[in-house]
Amino acid sequence: MTDEKKSPPLSFCEGARAVPVRGVRAGERFEVQDWVADEVPVALEYNGISHAVMLATPLDLEDFALGFSLSEGILDAADQLYGVEEEASELGITLHLRVAAEAFARLKERRRSMTGRTGCGLCGTESLAHVARNLPVLADGMPFRREAISRAMSQFVSLQTLQQATGAVHAAAWCSAEGEVKWLREDVGRHNALDKLVGALARNGVEAATGFIAVTSRASFEMVQKTAAAGVSLLAAVSAPTSFAVTTAERARMTLVGFARKQDLVVYSQAQRLILDAAPENTHAH
Repeated sequence: MTDEKKSPPLSFCEGARAVPVRGVRAGERFEVQDWVADEVPVALEYNGISHAVMLATPLDLEDFALGFSLSEGILDAADQLYGVEEEASELGITLHLRVAAEAFARLKERRRSMTGRTGCGLCGTESLAHVARNLPVLADGMPFRREAISRAMSQFVSLQTLQQATGAVHAAAWCSAEGEVKWLREDVGRHNALDKLVGALARNGVEAATGFIAVTSRASFEMVQKTAAAGVSLLAAVSAPTSFAVTTAERARMTLVGFARKQDLVVYSQAQRLILDAAPENTHAH
């Protein structure tokens, strides 16, 4: 993962737009067309009631709508979302979600103001009781190998097409136990990228607990909470976790890995789920 900006051919890049730029590189002035990542207000409206406005990249918005609803505890299951209609205007995009009556009733009971939510993940939360929801206690299952995380991280650069074009977005990926990236979503917001991934997994009936999630960002409390809510027992981040993230991971019995770069990593919680020793050379384990 690198912040270095690429220069792909300027034909079309979904989720970005071309703008004229000028600057200096290696001592030489230049003027070119360059890609910048799209970032627009996206409003989520449940059964006609506005609930949240997020700044997001307008890609995979059905995945985003479902994943946000699941990871925030608005929906218990994907089948409680009956439909999503997308409405674009000069101000942004509104996602009109039709949800089951029981989900809508629960939303009204615990409704909180989240407009303008920022990277802290808690802005607009009404009380401390709303911060740390009840999370599933994750089963140990089969252990993962260190090599699987390294393998997954090595695939990110080539799969992050929007990042390669703009240098401005995060990615979240679901990886098999062997470290093969199976699903990946990108967004200017790290939380949004993870919500899109959670939605994609739910929409496609992926048994998420059989693999792990890798992200190109730091591991904040909310990233841990969303991963646990998806039933995934291992979260690997390229950067550091926070203390609240570590505490939350312990509470959910999640293995939390930070600084996952090349062959290196740091385990912050539930280390028993990760085999750190290299696989024997006569096996095909990754």
